[in-house]
Amino acid sequence: MTYTTELVTDEPAFAALGPDWARLQGSCGAATPFQSHAWLHSWWLSYGRPGRLRLVLVRDDGELVGAAPLMLVRRPVPALVPLGGAISDYGDVLLDDERGEPAVAALTDGLAALARTALVDLREVRPGGAAERVYDRWRGPRRRVPGSLCLELPAVPMDELVARLPSAKAQRVRAKLRKLTALGVERHVVGPDEVDKALRRLLELHQLQWQGRKVTSEHLRERFGEHLVRAVGPMVRAGDAVVTEFRLDEDVVAVDLTLLSRRLAGGYLYGAHPCLRERKADVAVMLLDACTRHARGTLSLLRGNEPYKHHWRPEPVVNQRLLLARRRTAPLLAAAVCDVAARGRGKQLVRKWRERGGGGP
Repeated sequence: MTYTTELVTDEPAFAALGPDWARLQGSCGAATPFQSHAWLHSWWLSYGRPGRLRLVLVRDDGELVGAAPLMLVRRPVPALVPLGGAISDYGDVLLDDERGEPAVAALTDGLAALARTALVDLREVRPGGAAERVYDRWRGPRRRVPGSLCLELPAVPMDELVARLPSAKAQRVRAKLRKLTALGVERHVVGPDEVDKALRRLLELHQLQWQGRKVTSEHLRERFGEHLVRAVGPMVRAGDAVVTEFRLDEDVVAVDLTLLSRRLAGGYLYGAHPCLRERKADVAVMLLDACTRHARGTLSLLRGNEPYKHHWRPEPVVNQRLLLARRRTAPLLAAAVCDVAARGRGKQLVRKWRERGGGGP
C-alpha cells in the first residue's frame, strides 16, 4: 500500500475533518473519548493559539488511516504537544487497527519531519495507547517517563463492584444505595436535544457544590463552559458521551457527564446540589452506580489519587509521557527530562514538608 502524509495547520481544514476523523477513531481500539474530533476541535476553539495547530495526517487512497493531533508550544522548550491540554485525561495519536506497520511508519515519518525544529512530547498516553507503536518505531533519541496516575475498575455492574469490597464496607454501600431509593432520587439519561441545557445546569451545580472550597479554577471559567457545551452534544450523538440528570421531587439536583469509548468509560465532571448531602445521600455512590450502567472494558476514575477513589479498590495505572527527538533536537529532549526530574523532586519535597506538619491543617 502507498500512504501519503500531510500537515494541516489551519482551523477550517481541521473542522472539515469530522466525518473522516470519526471513522478513524472508530477503527482505533486504543482511542479514548479525548481523541474524538468533537472534543479536540472544540478544545482548539477555546484554547488554541493562531498559527500553532499541527495535525499530521496519514491517508491511503484518500482514506484517513492515521492522525497525530498536536500543537506547537514555545516553553519551556519548543515542543509539539497533544491537543486537549490539561483538561484532557488522556492524550494519544490515532491509527487504524486494520493497517499494518507501513501506516505506523508513515505517521512516524511525518512526526520526524516536524521534530527537526521541535521536540515531540506525547503526554498522558494511557498504557497500550497507539502512540506506543510510534515510540517503538522511532529511530532518533527517545525517552519514556511517567505521567499522571489514574485509577481503574473493571466495567461490571454495581453489585459486582460492591461484592469486591470487604463485607462491612459492602454492607454500608448497599445501605447507601437503599437510601437513594428511599429518598426517591430518579435517574434520567439526557437526549441529544437536551444536552446543552443539562450541561449548563451541571456547571451551575458544580460551582455551587464547591462554593467556599478549593476547586479546579479552570472548571469555573467561561472558556471551559463553552468548550464543554460545544463538544458534548456531538459526542452524545456519536455515543462518545452520556449525560445523566438526577431528580428529586421533580427538581434536577445533580448532573453527571461520563465519557465513553470502545474500551473505556470515565466519569469526567459532575455537579450536585448541597441538599443531597444534607439529606444524607452519598453522591459518590450515586454517580458510580450511574456510570457502571454505561461502562465497557474499563471503568476509569481518571487522573488523581484522591482517597475516596480508593474505597473501591481500584487498580493504579500510570500514564506515559513519550518524548521523541531527532539528533539536532536531542538537547530539547535532555532539557525536558531534566525539567521532569526537577518537578518530581519538588513534589517530593512539598510532600515531605506537609507530612512533617509544614502544610497546616
